[in-house]
Amino acid sequence: MKRPSLPRAAFAVLAALAAVVTVVAVVMSSGTGGRAGGSAAGPHELPRSAAPAASGSWAGAWSTSPAAAEPNSGRGFAGRSLRNVVHTTLAGSRARITLSNLFGDRPLTIGHASLAVAAAGGPAAVPGSMRVLLFGGRPMVTIPAGRTAVSDPVHLAVGYGADLLVTTYSPTPSGPVTYHPHARQVSYLAQGDRTEDTGGAPYTARTPYWRYVSAVDVWSSDAQGAVVVLGDSITDGVSSTVGANRRWTDFLARRLRTEPGAPRYGVLNQGISGNRVLLGGVGAAPRNNPSGLERFDRDVLSRTGVRVVVIELGVNDIMRRPRQTDPARITAGLRELVARAHARGLRVIGATLAPFGGRVGLGPEQERVRQGVNAGIRAGNVFDGIVDFDVALRDPAAPQRLLPAYDCGDHLHPSDAGYRAMAQALDLGLLKGDRPAAQQL
Repeated sequence: MKRPSLPRAAFAVLAALAAVVTVVAVVMSSGTGGRAGGSAAGPHELPRSAAPAASGSWAGAWSTSPAAAEPNSGRGFAGRSLRNVVHTTLAGSRARITLSNLFGDRPLTIGHASLAVAAAGGPAAVPGSMRVLLFGGRPMVTIPAGRTAVSDPVHLAVGYGADLLVTTYSPTPSGPVTYHPHARQVSYLAQGDRTEDTGGAPYTARTPYWRYVSAVDVWSSDAQGAVVVLGDSITDGVSSTVGANRRWTDFLARRLRTEPGAPRYGVLNQGISGNRVLLGGVGAAPRNNPSGLERFDRDVLSRTGVRVVVIELGVNDIMRRPRQTDPARITAGLRELVARAHARGLRVIGATLAPFGGRVGLGPEQERVRQGVNAGIRAGNVFDGIVDFDVALRDPAAPQRLLPAYDCGDHLHPSDAGYRAMAQALDLGLLKGDRPAAQQL
């Protein structure tokens, strides 16, 4: 028997419904643009994953502390491209960056910015990895003096221990440049807007500084957060081999990546050379080289995914003038930092002060203060747990000095081998907080 046919109008309705279902399916599979306020995928982004957003989280993969206004940088780098090279401690499928104008005295305009994976040994990018960065959906961003800007996320396969290229171009004079002077990494400069250049040929000038960039976060499916290390030149790694990533925090990152049972944390190095607990540097607020107390909220508590804090500070309070002569004042400052971390629910591991015997200009009085600070730390009423850098680095035959193999030669800063020993001295169980601190002291 012949089936009755549907009216022509009914076929039109069914066709329209099918088209709607197809559009909805495409939208659901392609996703929307990044985090809230972000932009839709542009031509420089990879296709979006169909995995649900709950399959990962943002965590800090690299950071540095803005340390000062770069000397003699009053006009900034108008008409030049700055290509910063940074080294990641986490892997992820998406990335975003933070730019800082903390020490600027006027708005900083970034006309063009990009992120790419670095090819080995220079300013060139791995082919296919170049991504244009947007800020609220726009390629240009103006950052007020004293403020930061976070880019929209881009899809980029970031490997563990990868070098990334963060490139910025400023079309106009920007005023004093916010920088980190002891990068221990070579970065590059080029004339003109070379932001999207994959090849490195235009980047003929080399620089030992990081400028403007202060953080890289990644979207990771296995990261549990980040450990933030607040420190001085020893954490900054000023005596480590340039370009080799041998700061003690680099060695720590490798342990967290490779050792069974280690927490999967990114390691964020917030060391500033010459930094003190109590006193900042010179200049109006924000002063150059702000103290640990001044910068703790910005450099530690605001980092993405922070789960635990390590503090390595105090030696410059003893060494730099005006010198602190009362160990209790230094430990009181350290306790204030711990209290602020505790208010955020964060565990804090503290380091004893390493030996500096033989350092020019230091004598028995400074050693007395160092020993007093270490005694206060070891008494167990400052931090939640301790990493004893004093024991790890000192010469058993002359405990007031660094072991010669761990001394870079200035009797204060460790060698690469000394930095490795520091990382090995940290009980990773303290970072997880799986044992009471009293059992570790």
